[in-house]
Amino acid sequence: MSQLKTISHLDNIPSTPGKFKMDKSPYIHRLRWHSSLARIAFWSFVFFGFILIFFLRSPPAPSAADPARRILGNSVWGGPAWEKRVRSSARVRTQHGLSVLVTGAAGFVGTHVSAALKRRGDGVLGIDNFNDYYEVSLKRARQALLERSGVFVVEGDVNDSALLRKLFDVVPFTHVMHLAAQAGVRYAMKNPGSYVHSNIAGFVSLLEVCKSSNPQPAIVWASSSSVYGLNSKVPFSEKDRTDQPASLYAATKKAGEEIAHTYNHIYGLSITGLRFFTVYGPWGRPDMAYFFFTKDILRGKTISIFEGPDHGTVARDFTYIDDIVKGCLASLDTAGRSTGSGGKKKGPASLRVFNLGNTSPVPVTELVSILERLLKVKAKRVILKMPRNGDVMFTHANISLAQRELGYKPTTDLQTGLKKFVRWYLDYYSSSGKKRTG
Repeated sequence: MSQLKTISHLDNIPSTPGKFKMDKSPYIHRLRWHSSLARIAFWSFVFFGFILIFFLRSPPAPSAADPARRILGNSVWGGPAWEKRVRSSARVRTQHGLSVLVTGAAGFVGTHVSAALKRRGDGVLGIDNFNDYYEVSLKRARQALLERSGVFVVEGDVNDSALLRKLFDVVPFTHVMHLAAQAGVRYAMKNPGSYVHSNIAGFVSLLEVCKSSNPQPAIVWASSSSVYGLNSKVPFSEKDRTDQPASLYAATKKAGEEIAHTYNHIYGLSITGLRFFTVYGPWGRPDMAYFFFTKDILRGKTISIFEGPDHGTVARDFTYIDDIVKGCLASLDTAGRSTGSGGKKKGPASLRVFNLGNTSPVPVTELVSILERLLKVKAKRVILKMPRNGDVMFTHANISLAQRELGYKPTTDLQTGLKKFVRWYLDYYSSSGKKRTG
């Protein structure tokens, strides 16, 4: 209280001798307080104004939401130069040519199909995510091969819906050749999620973009002979049951066929599924038996040959890549138009499934014997019981439907096809000091 009285007393003393100081009322204190707030508010407004001007004048950084330019891993897509390359690659150069988006274009079948389409004058644009399931250098070499022939391969994933929509905005594709997938039967035991991500989610992502496009493209996609699973009736026909898959890979391909049926039924997409039977040839996949058998025979390593119960023979309907390409192109050429518009079905659309095989199953032991003769090296064989890893004992295609509807007729036997493969293999891995890796 004494301190308060002292302060009150000091307030009554004139500030200047001979002058009287007015009493300070609460009203005066409120005026000073409000004046201080006004000054703070004013300078805060000025400060934030400078910040706003700074950000408005600063160039925006590229972001995933920017439709003109997007960063994907180490690659950047979008922008005028990129769009020019996309249009140039997809430009049709014949009167009745197709404009085709090929997914998985740097893959084995994708490379051959893209090159064949380009040779005959169709517009072709590729997309591939260059994953490391097998040696990426081989995929890059395929990409370089396509670049030399005028096919631009966009680095991207089919699960990237924004990228797919951008491609369809730039090019009104008439057809899609969907070959992107996680391949291989045994790898599913190590990384099952990759099969769901690529073979199911990736397929749905693509179909979603296709159904909303205007016009909708016709779609041809790679199913697999693996869908026949534990079916024991041979040869395999498209009418046979496919509800007993022996591997997760087969299950995802079977799921793809059911998903294709759904999008055809609801949205009017024209969809053709192709069940490939053990495709082989130059620029092939290192995870395939003929490929790593060749590598191991040349290295003098032991190769494992599986047999079934009671020494049962394991056989495959080996189909040469050129025959598969003919079936793919015929499927594109005969695909009916999609009937939807803006995601709405206007009428029934074509839904087809074809076997593409060679109709001549060959025992794996005979495959090894042919490689021995071509390589002039004796293989070190070891016979093992087939493990329960999803492989099946045999495959054998009934191709009568493809013959009737597509004019499909395979012409390359295993001896001839392997001779072409071995010639490519020796040339590819001997040139430029390439290492024989699998």
